[in-house]
Amino acid sequence: MGNKTKLLEFIENVIDKHKIQGDSFADLFAGTGSVGDFFKGRHQIISNDFMYYSFVINKAKLSFNEPPKFDRFSEKYSANIFNWLNSKIFKPNKHFFIYNNYSPIGDRMFFTKENALKIDGIRITIEELYKDKILSENEYYYLLASLLESVTKVSNTSGTYEAFFKFWESRAKKDFQIEPLDLFKCKTAKEHVVYSEETNKIVRQIEGDIAYLDPPYSVTQYASAYHVLETIARYDFPFIKGVGGKRDKGKNVSLYSRKQLAINQFEDLFRQIKFNHILLSYSNQSIVELEELVLLAKKFAVDNKVHIEELNYKEYKNHRSSKKGNGKKLKEVIIYFRKDLKHNKSPLNYSGSKDTLLNEIIKELPKKVDVFVDAMGGAFNVGANIVANKKVIYNENNPFIFNLIDWIINNDRKYLTNKIEENIKSFKLKKGSKDEYIKLRDYYNQKDPSSLNLYTLHMYGFQNMIRFNSSLKYNTPNGVAGYSDDIKNRMLSFIPKTKKVDLTNLCYSEIDYHSFEKDTLFYFDPPYFITSAAYNDGKRGMKGWNADSEIELLSILTKIDKLGLKFILSNVIAHKGKTNHILNEWIDEHNYKVVPIGKSGWRYSKNEVLIKNFND
Repeated sequence: MGNKTKLLEFIENVIDKHKIQGDSFADLFAGTGSVGDFFKGRHQIISNDFMYYSFVINKAKLSFNEPPKFDRFSEKYSANIFNWLNSKIFKPNKHFFIYNNYSPIGDRMFFTKENALKIDGIRITIEELYKDKILSENEYYYLLASLLESVTKVSNTSGTYEAFFKFWESRAKKDFQIEPLDLFKCKTAKEHVVYSEETNKIVRQIEGDIAYLDPPYSVTQYASAYHVLETIARYDFPFIKGVGGKRDKGKNVSLYSRKQLAINQFEDLFRQIKFNHILLSYSNQSIVELEELVLLAKKFAVDNKVHIEELNYKEYKNHRSSKKGNGKKLKEVIIYFRKDLKHNKSPLNYSGSKDTLLNEIIKELPKKVDVFVDAMGGAFNVGANIVANKKVIYNENNPFIFNLIDWIINNDRKYLTNKIEENIKSFKLKKGSKDEYIKLRDYYNQKDPSSLNLYTLHMYGFQNMIRFNSSLKYNTPNGVAGYSDDIKNRMLSFIPKTKKVDLTNLCYSEIDYHSFEKDTLFYFDPPYFITSAAYNDGKRGMKGWNADSEIELLSILTKIDKLGLKFILSNVIAHKGKTNHILNEWIDEHNYKVVPIGKSGWRYSKNEVLIKNFND
């Protein structure tokens, strides 16, 4: 079920058509590894599947460019290991799990008694050979994968292990023989990597060039469909139940097979995956509509461009689908897009900006984000780089900063760069030029407090600070920086990733939190209580940040939590020997999740954390 062997040429043609290149190729729902095995001579393969039996098969296929020779075994036994295993005679005992549970001995007809006995015997022998160091680790996986593949040739089923036939099907009556696992032979030796993780988790940890995605697209759970293979691979004597003797699925339940949750899984996958080229294999049998999936992919694609390639072939039939499908044509689709991996850095250099921590913040987002509220937006580095289904709200209490972002967002960027360059020329500004800078500063304070003039001042001011005195007059001294190609390019390219952006100039405490829908995420980046900066010392004509401010913010976050809404708070718990005890106690009281995300700040670095009230 879901095997892509017949589609390898189709996948290859799509790659060739779009001239997709790259050193690394990730097969992230790898199954039996046919795709990774096929491409292993051309790319470094990163393979992943949350089923352990799949891990075993992929480990075997990607560890060898040709079948192993089992040198240590041959030297010891002077025999072909497959002939040797097939010739062994086994006697059943109470520890032979397959024999006692999946043959007529256990009132189930997955295998004949004779075949079940050999499966158990060979499985145990493989373990003993590995323990005695007669097999290397890679040879162990190859032999175990060979056993799993051989088992499917005598299984008394229609292909999966959800049920067995009530009669002995002809192939099930054949004598079991373990045969070498087939794999693509190639000359190029590459270092491949094999994982066994939930895909949406592993994409937060890896990156590369090409990613092929083949998630389950029906209600069938692979943990249920292949539970016997999982048990043979693990040989962990699980508790089983029911007519089919199924093991507990544990964590191996795919949310892609649940209609109400699948689209959220895709949103999370598209958001978190850090590969340049995405190839998604999907079909018209999906529980998610193709059109819905394509619209979602466009939100995360470079220039919102998504390509759809189609191939028709007869659908796979299991014991469920065979009654309803009647062999109708399955339209297999590959959705291809280039992932937009670029972070648009704000052209506003503002204290506390999170541009260097964006990757870590995005990793912690919930699976579904309909509305993203950047509640203390500052330079708008976070909110502008978030893809939300409906809209992003930028909120900033400081009217000067708010007006600057409003000016940037709501004007043509080429127009803005032209006006900035004209302004620089008009005031004859140069890096480090004190007199010209003071002339513009006086002009701003006395005649024209426009966003254009403030932005120009900020570029040439000391450390790009935007600072005012108690009379709200701009008083930053001149610095050594100025206008540059980098700032110009940032201005031209600073386009929010979510098309609809609302701007509000409110104190965060004035926001009506009751008015927001369920899948809203609030992000807060307040001044840090145990650190100090010009914008939060209360001496510059702006409200400072003190213990009362900290307590007020935490009480509002608690309110958001009680409303069933999600929040992420950026903060610092400890810094230079000081601890934010108020924050610490609040976290412990509500059992919120704390995620260390690294250092920020080039001058006075601090170890930042994110505090979340959700786990998905």
